[in-house]
Amino acid sequence: MFKYLRFISIFTFVLVFWGNVRAQDPAFSQFYANPLFLNPALAGATECGRLNLNYRNQWPAMGNAFITYGVSYDQNLESIKSGFGVVIMSDRQGDGALTRSSASLFYSYKLKVSDPITISFGVEGSYLQDHLDWDKLQFADQFNIETKQFDLPTSETPPSRNSVATPDFSVGAVMNYYDEWFAGVAVNHITQPDISFYDNTTSKLSMKYTVHGGVNVNLSKGMLGNFSQNDYLLQVNLLYLQQETFNQINAGLYINKYPFVLGGWFRHNFSNPDAAIVLVGITWNNLRFGYSYDFTVSKIGGSSGGAHEISFSWDFCIYKQQKRRTIRAIKAPMF
Repeated sequence: MFKYLRFISIFTFVLVFWGNVRAQDPAFSQFYANPLFLNPALAGATECGRLNLNYRNQWPAMGNAFITYGVSYDQNLESIKSGFGVVIMSDRQGDGALTRSSASLFYSYKLKVSDPITISFGVEGSYLQDHLDWDKLQFADQFNIETKQFDLPTSETPPSRNSVATPDFSVGAVMNYYDEWFAGVAVNHITQPDISFYDNTTSKLSMKYTVHGGVNVNLSKGMLGNFSQNDYLLQVNLLYLQQETFNQINAGLYINKYPFVLGGWFRHNFSNPDAAIVLVGITWNNLRFGYSYDFTVSKIGGSSGGAHEISFSWDFCIYKQQKRRTIRAIKAPMF
């Protein structure tokens, strides 16, 4: 039975990357623990510097179907109302059959529209490299019913090349009102680079549209924002993604009481519900650690193994601020 399930999963993988469905970006359940990946405008959105480490293992019961690693650093420079950042990421799909590596640079500018309102504009320039391990692919016509093995020759044509490299660009903006609420929008892959492995075909990396926002409720004082470290904080958030024909909406909330954070999300892919997500996190001084698990509720069910995600963040100042801040840090969720 396991071999049949393996056949189905591999055949599905082939359909996704050689059929009519275009490639999609990796997804994170802890969106704000990977802020630059979410929106370039979040570069430098903290008081000083920030280092983030991220790991996600999706559907581990299906042979390491999707594993994503990421490391990022961003820095706020108050003197020029700007933020800078860098992200290095690796996304392994189909147990390494397809791997995307990327290195990205970020710049953001913070505009104070009025005392309560600040808008941050961000740009991202990336270098993407997709690598295909053809020998790891198994096609439908290779399956031998008698032996229950993939031991037959395939009629599929090998690609013209096993690696594709291309530049890529993204933009974004985030507006925040004091520390009460914020809203952002981002557009990734605005040049729609060609990532086809074949000379006679074109495979555009479709633009991805992201809209996100949240409200911060001070439960201790019964008001929006204006909270201290000892207050109970409720953060309600909504995130919408669209890439080609793929649509996804994420709704959830976080409850913060220093040093602990609890979170719950529901992810829906419009055509079917996808996952219920739970998160536990801890903050100690300038260090943050978060763990989340996706309970798969789609048709693939619990046999996929859900998804494990781990994040680590360290906020620190390379230099001491010499004057009172004129641009407030965006009070987005930590995870």
